[in-house]
Amino acid sequence: MKSSRPIPFQKKRKLRASQLERVYAALRKTFGPQNWWPGKTSFEVMVGAILTQNTAWINVEKAIRNLRQARKLSFRALRRISRKELARLIRPAGYFNVKADRLKCFADFLARECRGDLSTLKRQGMPKLRQKLLGVKGIGPETADSILVYALGKPSFVIDAYTRRIFSKHGLARGSENYERWREIFTRALPRNLGLYNDFHAQIVRVGKEYCRKIPCCAGCPLSRFF
Repeated sequence: MKSSRPIPFQKKRKLRASQLERVYAALRKTFGPQNWWPGKTSFEVMVGAILTQNTAWINVEKAIRNLRQARKLSFRALRRISRKELARLIRPAGYFNVKADRLKCFADFLARECRGDLSTLKRQGMPKLRQKLLGVKGIGPETADSILVYALGKPSFVIDAYTRRIFSKHGLARGSENYERWREIFTRALPRNLGLYNDFHAQIVRVGKEYCRKIPCCAGCPLSRFF
């Protein structure tokens, strides 16, 4: 006869920052290298990082396609195009008037900083360059870090909604912690390595899309053993 006694409650283990490298290894073993960010040039990656704010990537792809077909996906073309025409081309990405203004402000920044020569921009030190990017209208920490790691080859870890959702749920930090606190957790726990920062963020996005959704699908999740 089965016992009627209740099963003792087992408290979930909290993920420690020191476990992050093993988390990454488990994700990479499951999904393989992600080869992010999808973009043909560094400039295209930068444009995509701005366009992806508050929208799904599939919508960004449509906007990027429009820019490419109109031959406006370059620094010079972005400087010359009117805000009205730019907004029309990027309409699929949503908030098109706001994003057109942000792209124009970013183009102005590139003109001032390096005259559109990204190789000059890449030679700048990461902390100072990050602060400069954060000073551009419409570029917040997540966009700045995406530009740094994926377009400019600088080791700056990207924190996004997937990162907060997955790791706050399992006790690495509180969801209310600010962006810089989250970034500090990852950069202190992990070796300062561009390839690692690049692929780890991409792996987080992958597991977030497939398993750790707003309504979780935990069966088969490669991170289940950590939590």
